[in-house]
Amino acid sequence: VHSTDSKLEEVSVENPESSYKVAIIDVEGIITSSAIARHGRSMVESIKDQLTAAEKDEDVKAVILRVDSPGGEVMASDDIARAIRTFQQRSDKPVVASMGSLAASGGYYVSAPCRYIVASDLTITGSIGVIMQSLNYRGLMDKVGLVPQTFKSGQLKDMLSGSKRPEDADPREKEILTGMIMETYERFTKVVGDGRAASFKSNSEKSKKLAADWKDYADGRILTGTKAFNLGFVDELGDFDAAVSVARRLARIDGKAHLIRYQESFNWDSVFSMFSKTSVSERGVKVDIGLDIPKLRSGLPYYIMSTSVP
Repeated sequence: VHSTDSKLEEVSVENPESSYKVAIIDVEGIITSSAIARHGRSMVESIKDQLTAAEKDEDVKAVILRVDSPGGEVMASDDIARAIRTFQQRSDKPVVASMGSLAASGGYYVSAPCRYIVASDLTITGSIGVIMQSLNYRGLMDKVGLVPQTFKSGQLKDMLSGSKRPEDADPREKEILTGMIMETYERFTKVVGDGRAASFKSNSEKSKKLAADWKDYADGRILTGTKAFNLGFVDELGDFDAAVSVARRLARIDGKAHLIRYQESFNWDSVFSMFSKTSVSERGVKVDIGLDIPKLRSGLPYYIMSTSVP
């Protein structure tokens, strides 16, 4: 274990005898900007810090982005994708996406800017699209006799309000929200198109070119790794070892590569922070141990598989 100049420690995974490193960065679960309880920072901040550490270490020659995610928040996904693009431009070190069992929607969004994408033939990917949901509970309120009172500064201030009868919604609401969704969707397809074009330009002898009709498949549907490969959404079918081989080739590493990870440095502040979230109720003591699952927030746009939305 080696300390970096950030809040991270470098951990050796494999082949420590090699002087050439390949850093593994994980994108697991729902992509969110919410703070992770165990160290008080978000997934976005953690990934940016790991990319910074990999950029500053001259011995790190490439990064493998190991993705196993159904997607998540639009802004968080875009922040990570932008950080990957910036890292590759500044450091000239390739990032190779290694897709696990699931790399859909936002999981694919963060993979698209990578220099090369490797997926298993059974990887669930694609799901290129945007979703926003809101729960309308006015019918339940009417049944129990609750009458909402709303005071607002403008006609559209209560868009997506769950206490409003659907027939009372201003017709402009649907137009405005649909326009916002489509603008965000266009951003998604641009990230895909630009990312795949850059990959093909850099590695034309190996990378797959997007099929001419690829946008016909960017309608929210999920794809297997094999179908994604045929359409040019991924460059190669293979497992994590295949991604390592690609990283070595792109970084021109002869022989084995020293695989490393970055982990949060231990500090007593995080321990005290954990216990500061201890709460007492009538049923006993509840301790937050940092295993909170991010909750999808009503009215917030997501790059996420729709089947993952409760």
